[in-house]
Amino acid sequence: MLTFLLEPFQYAFMVRGLLAVLIVGAVCAVVGTYVVLRGMAFFGDALAHSILPGIAVGYLVNGSASLFWWALGTAIIASLGIGAVTRHTKIREDAAIGIIFAGMFALGIALISTVRTYSVDLTHFLFGDVLGVQRGDLWLSIAFGGFVLLTIAALYKEFLVLSFDPVLALTLRMPVRLLDNILLVLVAVSIVVALQTVGVALMLAMLVTPASTAYLLTRRLPVMMLLAAALASLSGVVGLYASYYWGVPSGAAIVLASTVVFILVWYVRREKV
Repeated sequence: MLTFLLEPFQYAFMVRGLLAVLIVGAVCAVVGTYVVLRGMAFFGDALAHSILPGIAVGYLVNGSASLFWWALGTAIIASLGIGAVTRHTKIREDAAIGIIFAGMFALGIALISTVRTYSVDLTHFLFGDVLGVQRGDLWLSIAFGGFVLLTIAALYKEFLVLSFDPVLALTLRMPVRLLDNILLVLVAVSIVVALQTVGVALMLAMLVTPASTAYLLTRRLPVMMLLAAALASLSGVVGLYASYYWGVPSGAAIVLASTVVFILVWYVRREKV
């Protein structure tokens, strides 16, 4: 058993992969608590797919060297765009999300189709490749993941009020629009941080599944965040082992592990009721 557990980490790429899944698990799970509590799951899914044009343009302009920055810029623009359309038109939020999501995703597909080698070079951004994380990718994840967590810690009370009682937030004259935009940007940054680990297609699961599992176990927000981060990190480690030993795509393995944990927790909770 000890050999089974330690053997993969004789390779540097496995150590980098382990650090990546721990960082991504913590960041996405903490941000995901707000996504779950505020009913923003569709927004998270749309935003994850909306970064596809940025990835395609980044690849066309500079190969794979600067995809992170192109994806980050696209994610922030898309998130703020969805918020602006919702606030300044009579269109409901879900419709605004659907319009931008469909348009951005279609543009991404059109751009990717012009890249002859996209099936080789861009597939890991669609479905994840945690074993391919490089040192530079890891440092970017640490920097931006730390930024997300520090921002949430600094604005914890404000986000708490905004999530549970928006009317009270307005009564207290809190800058609701600014806080909403900050949260949208944090979701966008988290998605880009997790991009190479689980990919665009499976991103929603990292935001929603661990946080939803934690929600079944507690109603206290700090505990929910800690549980979600622990469950997401555990799922990431299990997925990492599955990817190494059985050749399962890393993104799919991590998401499946997270889903199994959710089902087990839901079943145990149901039996106790």
